[in-house]
Amino acid sequence: MGDRNDSVPMMTRRTRRTTICATPEGANSKEANGSAEEKTSSHPSHSNRKVKEEKRVYEPVTTPRKERSKTSERFSCHVLQESLLSSASGYSNYRGILNWCVVMLVLSNARLFLENLIKYGILVDPIQVVSLFLKDPYSWPASCLIIVSNVFVMAALYTERRLSVGTISETTGTFLYLVNLTTLLFFPSATVLTLTSITPVGGAFALCVYTILFMKLYSYKDVNMWCREIRHTKARTLTRSHSCPSVAQSNGSAVHAHVSYPGNLTHRDIYYFVFAPTLCYELNFPRSPRIRKSFLLRRLFEMLFFIQLLIGLVQQWMVPTIQNSMKPFQDMDFSRMIERMLKLAVPNHLIWLIFFYWFFHSSMNFVAELMRFGDREFYQDWWNSETITYFWSNWNIPVHKWCLRHFYKPLMRRGVNKWVAQTAIFLVSAFFHEYLVSVPLKMFRLWAFMGMMSQIPLAWFVGRFLRGNYGNAAVWISLIIGQPIAVLMYVHDFYVLHYVSQS
Repeated sequence: MGDRNDSVPMMTRRTRRTTICATPEGANSKEANGSAEEKTSSHPSHSNRKVKEEKRVYEPVTTPRKERSKTSERFSCHVLQESLLSSASGYSNYRGILNWCVVMLVLSNARLFLENLIKYGILVDPIQVVSLFLKDPYSWPASCLIIVSNVFVMAALYTERRLSVGTISETTGTFLYLVNLTTLLFFPSATVLTLTSITPVGGAFALCVYTILFMKLYSYKDVNMWCREIRHTKARTLTRSHSCPSVAQSNGSAVHAHVSYPGNLTHRDIYYFVFAPTLCYELNFPRSPRIRKSFLLRRLFEMLFFIQLLIGLVQQWMVPTIQNSMKPFQDMDFSRMIERMLKLAVPNHLIWLIFFYWFFHSSMNFVAELMRFGDREFYQDWWNSETITYFWSNWNIPVHKWCLRHFYKPLMRRGVNKWVAQTAIFLVSAFFHEYLVSVPLKMFRLWAFMGMMSQIPLAWFVGRFLRGNYGNAAVWISLIIGQPIAVLMYVHDFYVLHYVSQS
C-alpha cells in the first residue's frame, strides 16, 4: 500500500511533465513498461531509472517545419502559376533559345557555304583586289586625289588665321569658306567623272575621304566662329580638355596645357583633327593617359583578319549570286527576282555586320588609341532599335553628333519646325549617299537617294503603329531586305550600261 501510494504522485508528476515536453518516438513503450514495474516491485535501481527517465522527459524535442511541409506536400503539389512562355509569367531568361538560334544560323550558313564551294570552287583571289583600286600599276589617280586634299585643309587654316587677326571681315571669310567647301565637293567628283584611269572602288574611296574632310572643315569653321563671337562679346575663354597638346615640364612630369583661341590655329592642331576619329571639332579633346600596346595590337589583328574575311566573302559568295541575278532582271521574271534578292540578303547582311565591326570598332578604336583620343563612343545599341529614327541616331555616332551640332540645332534656333529639320537631315544624308555611289559608278539612277528618303514614311509608320519587339523586327527587316534591293538595282544598271550596250 505504501509503495502504491508513493508511486501515484510520481506518475502524476511525470504525466504532467510529458504533456509539456514531447518525448522522442519509441520511448513511449519503454516508459509504459517502467511505470508498470514501479507498481509491482521496488528494485534497488528504481531511483536511478527514475532519474534517467526524468532527464529523458525534460530533454526538449521540437517538431521541425520541414516535416510539416513534407506532410503537406503529400497532399498538395500544385500552386497558382503561369507557363514560362506566357507573357504574364515575367520569365525573360532565353539564353538557351538564343544559343540555339546561333547554332542553327551557323549550320544553315555552313550548308550554304559548302554548296557554294561545290558549285563554284574557290574564287578568292587577293591579287584581284589590287585591280579594284588600280587599272595601271604605274598610275595612282585616287591616291593623288587624296594628297591634293591638303590644299583645302591649308586654305581653311589660313582663312581662320586672317579672321582671327581681323585682316579680313566675317563676310569675306564666309565667302572664302563657301568657295573652299563647294570646291571640296565638286572637284573630286569632276575628277572621278572625267578620268578613265580611276576605278569605281578607287573613286568611291577618294570621295569618302573628301566627304569626311568636308564635314570636318565645316565643323572647324563653326567652332572658330563661335570662339570669335565669344571673344568679341568679351566672355570667358573657351577651354575644355586637351586637343593637340603643347607639353610643359613641371617637376619632371609632363603637364598638358589647355588651348584657347586663337592659339589653336596651328598646323599640328588642324592635322590632329583631320586624322582624329571624329567629325566635330573642339579646341581641346579628351585625351587618354597613355597608349595601351596590347589593346592596339588586338585592334590591329582584328582589322587585318576582318578585312581578309570581307574580301573572301564578297568574292566567294556575293559576286556569283549577283552574276546569277542579272538574267531574271533582264527577263523581268519577278518570282526569280525575289528569289535572287532573298538569296543575296544573307551574305549582304553578314558582310554589312562584319564591316560595321571592322570599321566602327576595330579601325576607329585603333586610330583613337594611336592618337590617344579619349572619346570612344562611335556607336550605341542600335541593334535594340525599336524605331527607325533610333537606329539612325545610334549606329553612326560621329555623323549623328555632326548633324545634331551643326545642322539640326542651328535650324531649331532659327525657328524651324522639328519635323522639317529632321526631314532636312534625311535629305542631306540622301544626297551624300547618292553622291558616294553614283559618281564612282558614273551613272545617276537615284536608287540610294530614294532609299534614304523612303526612311521618312517608314520611320513614321514604325513609330506610329509598331512598338517593342515588333518595331525592332521592322528595323531588322528594313536592313536585311532594303540593302540587297539597292545593290541589285545599281549592279543591274551598271551591267546593262557597260556590258550589254557594248555587246
